[in-house]
Amino acid sequence: MWFSEYLFLERSWVKDENTIKAGLQRLRDYPQPFWLALFVEGTRFTQAKLVAAQEYATSQGLPIPRNVLIPRTKGFVSAVSHMRSFVPAIYDITVAIPKSSPSPTMLRLFKGQSSVVHVHIKRHLMKELPEMDEAVAQWCKDLFVEKDKLLDKHIAEDTFSDQPLQDIGRPAKPLLVVCSWACIVGYGALKFLQQSSLLSSWRGIALSAFILAIVTFLMQILILFTQSERSTPAKVAAGKPRMTGRVQQQ
Repeated sequence: MWFSEYLFLERSWVKDENTIKAGLQRLRDYPQPFWLALFVEGTRFTQAKLVAAQEYATSQGLPIPRNVLIPRTKGFVSAVSHMRSFVPAIYDITVAIPKSSPSPTMLRLFKGQSSVVHVHIKRHLMKELPEMDEAVAQWCKDLFVEKDKLLDKHIAEDTFSDQPLQDIGRPAKPLLVVCSWACIVGYGALKFLQQSSLLSSWRGIALSAFILAIVTFLMQILILFTQSERSTPAKVAAGKPRMTGRVQQQ
């Protein structure tokens, strides 16, 4: 994440406001094309969090969500305010899993098992967004109401629209990068084993097996913690939602 230049936040606007502003200002003179990913909900989707969002929406007289959480708009408004002059467009991306496909998980990824994912992308020109911060926040909330309806359609019809699906295939560049790093790491590991003579004795073999077991155990823990059901539970205080904010940038 650090190498990808993510913005690390404390999930507190008082602490994060300056961090976000400084990170967005750096993008103005960024030497390469970039994209900035904003997860406006600020947390992963679970049924418990959906119930909390529905209760909050009911108490505030807002549209009751069925498939999405209520967006936290401060980070989004700040991004639009600081990037309006040099970012041409916003891409609204909605992801859904068709009924015939199992949900993608870290465990399936490590097992090499694929999943089908439907992605709906809509482009909004930055110049078409409102000028005032309050209006931008409302624009984002309205977008999530439409996103909720779009997911209703996908649940009912297993598709986002009547237009034919476009299979984007598998890009060659990421595969080349992964294969290159695999060769480099594999060569380095082989040289290390040859020079250290770890596998030349029973003690070295036992040590290698122990290290491999520890790594496997830690990977299992990592996989468990990536499950959305194990994420921070939603807590809604009286009068305001406690849904966290997160900004990611690559």
